[in-house]
Amino acid sequence: MKYNWNWGIFWQLSPDGRGTYLDTLIAGLGWTLATALSAWVIALILGIIVGVVRTTPVRWLRLLGDAWVEVFRNVPLLVQMFLWFFVFPELLPASVGVWLKQLPRSAFYTAVLCLGLYTSARVAEQTRAGIQSLARGQRMAGIALGLTLPQTYRFVLLPMALRIVMPPLTSEFLNVIKNSAVALTIGLVELTASARSIQEFSFQVFEAFTAATLIYMFLNLIVVAGMRWLEKRVAIPGLIGPGQAMPQAGH
Repeated sequence: MKYNWNWGIFWQLSPDGRGTYLDTLIAGLGWTLATALSAWVIALILGIIVGVVRTTPVRWLRLLGDAWVEVFRNVPLLVQMFLWFFVFPELLPASVGVWLKQLPRSAFYTAVLCLGLYTSARVAEQTRAGIQSLARGQRMAGIALGLTLPQTYRFVLLPMALRIVMPPLTSEFLNVIKNSAVALTIGLVELTASARSIQEFSFQVFEAFTAATLIYMFLNLIVVAGMRWLEKRVAIPGLIGPGQAMPQAGH
């Protein structure tokens, strides 16, 4: 059976009332960016906090940090997405659960929360690896200078550690963008869901997903270029040189 190529499909009107099929893709890209960026903010903040907690001398804090990482890292993202969207509202009081389910754009908020928490476990591992790669003398020097432990982390350890783990964090940011596609399973019409919508309405499956693929690639190339520029801007001369291995998070 011969396939009928039609690259002009993107300028045809879409039956979903969003304008052209190209408008459908652009709208999906907007939701992908909103989801990924919002989730990345959550992941970065929580991941740094949990990563720091896992390197403190306080045992019960380390145990809490370890539990956080193991729970969110070892349960598949798709399962977590379903748990947050379908199960969590049922565990709350009936009125609260109904309010959550009827919340406008509930799929978006659920996707941001789930993706942010899931990625925070990986960011925590990168942060822990970066801190533990530093010489122990740096922490001792901070304490000797009269800094408290939180001040030592804030002014001495974290600024150095985050510079070291910038390349792995770039990979995690790219993963957030790609993992946002899982949100289509709970009804968020992001980029992948938009491509599938075009395929279902027009039956031009190759054109729809080729366009989505190119958009993902272009978006990720922009992120890589931006993060590499940032990495060079914040690099400490001599801290990471040619042939020195980057710290890796546990798997």
